Amino acid sequence: MLGTVSRQLKSHPALIPLLIFIGGGCAMSLTYLARLAIRNPDVCWDKKNNPEPWNKLEPTYQYKFYAVNVDYNKLKKDRPDF
Repeated sequence: MLGTVSRQLKSHPALIPLLIFIGGGCAMSLTYLARLAIRNPDVCWDKKNNPEPWNKLEPTYQYKFYAVNVDYNKLKKDRPDF
């Protein structure tokens, strides 16, 4: 395999920058994904000691939901009050 790649690179030297940039992009994306997996506190890698990590969350834990500042009192009600 490497022999065919080296023959192609010798006959088409314009492929060298392409392979360098593709290899660099792959390396950077793998580094970024590894960093996310290591530093994210919401990811649980230890399945034996903490199989359900959401049970240990406190009521004041800030979830990663997108929230828009909305005044819920001004919203139109589409259901009756019980």
